[in-house]
Amino acid sequence: MTAARDRVDRIRAICLDLPGAVERPFGGHTSPAFRVRDKMFAVVSEDMTSMTLKAPPGVQGILVASDPERFFVPKYVGSKGWIGVRLEAGRGSGTSGARGDVLDWEEMAELIYESYCLMAPKRLLAQWEARQEK
Repeated sequence: MTAARDRVDRIRAICLDLPGAVERPFGGHTSPAFRVRDKMFAVVSEDMTSMTLKAPPGVQGILVASDPERFFVPKYVGSKGWIGVRLEAGRGSGTSGARGDVLDWEEMAELIYESYCLMAPKRLLAQWEARQEK
């Protein structure tokens, strides 16, 4: 299994562990897209080198400014505040998640959780939050 597929499998595991999350590509794309109540919260690029996530207001600019090699404003949804995260090994300055061939999976999970929380209905958020308290 390739490193890219391994990364996508880890992203898939994080996403599908969230209440109500499903994987379903969109449009004519074949790359994984993760949704909650038919609202996308994470999308992996076709070439598996990046992921796009919903970000709270203002966060996109902060992340891109902090590490522009790692974070970017994605086409089409960047104007709506979404953030792009490069998944390729060796990307980033090491200050926000990528060190050589290793991604900071704790940070990746936090970014995914934040995006999920922006899209999920309150009932599912309450389920997820209750699981976190245990």
